[in-house]
Amino acid sequence: MTKRTIIVAAAAIIGGFILINLLLHFGQKRHDKLGYDIDKAFPADKPFVPGEIFASVLAEIMEHELKSSFGWRPNDFFLWGPHVMADNNANRQLGIIMAVRESTRVFKDHLTKIPSNEYDKNLVTADTDFRNDAERWILPSPEGKYADGVAHLRAYVAGLRATPPTSRPINLRNAELGWLLQSWTDMLGDAHANLYRTQKDDGSPVEPWDVDDYFYHAQGVAYVMYHLMQAVKREYAGATKNKPVLGTLIDESLTPLLQAATLKPLIVLDGSPAGIVANHRKNLDAYISEARQKMFTLTDELAR
Repeated sequence: MTKRTIIVAAAAIIGGFILINLLLHFGQKRHDKLGYDIDKAFPADKPFVPGEIFASVLAEIMEHELKSSFGWRPNDFFLWGPHVMADNNANRQLGIIMAVRESTRVFKDHLTKIPSNEYDKNLVTADTDFRNDAERWILPSPEGKYADGVAHLRAYVAGLRATPPTSRPINLRNAELGWLLQSWTDMLGDAHANLYRTQKDDGSPVEPWDVDDYFYHAQGVAYVMYHLMQAVKREYAGATKNKPVLGTLIDESLTPLLQAATLKPLIVLDGSPAGIVANHRKNLDAYISEARQKMFTLTDELAR
């Protein structure tokens, strides 16, 4: 093999590597847009049953991850799995499923239930389905279980519209909404801690190739909250009308959540605070922390 052939082959390999990463980068940016317009699906001048919007957005979030060109990534074959090449979306989806699980649990346990009545059966099944191991390949596969969870969220919405209704609506009490915000602030606190992490659980240092895992996991959590907070704004429109400060705080939390959900550097860098290289983990954490603080204030206002 001649020197020229070696150079051409090396250039082709490097060029191919760069091209693949560019395609993944721009493909991910496109994928990060849910493309679901709540106001179009539920026009403000038309009535809806409390719970319809929240459940519909939850279903859309999971269906988007399952049916997009990326598909469900965390359980893929090891040569194209969450630790090879396209690992960013895999870690992002692990953050998404964590936030979906917790939001569905609170939806089932608090938003649609008071202590003296039973659980909504469709929400019980959806909650169970979403707790399937995200990295399991088969028996059962997460794709199948998550799709079943989406189907039960759709069945829940259909039950709200039935005559007589067969699903339990959101009760719209401020106390129950506080439970959801508590769960969300806990998850944002976990994301904040990971974005500042310098050591892994086993005591080994966080390496440069590890930082994007924490970055995209946190981003997945924020992505779910951004879309569900829009649902909360519509579901609790009566409360925000009676107490406008609640609506203001919801809007002020949506702004940093959107930034956190869509921040997409070409390469996630971990520069020092005083260096000239960006530290994308810290940049993301600024939005995560701002959203968390707004939710704390919103929780306090709900309790008054």
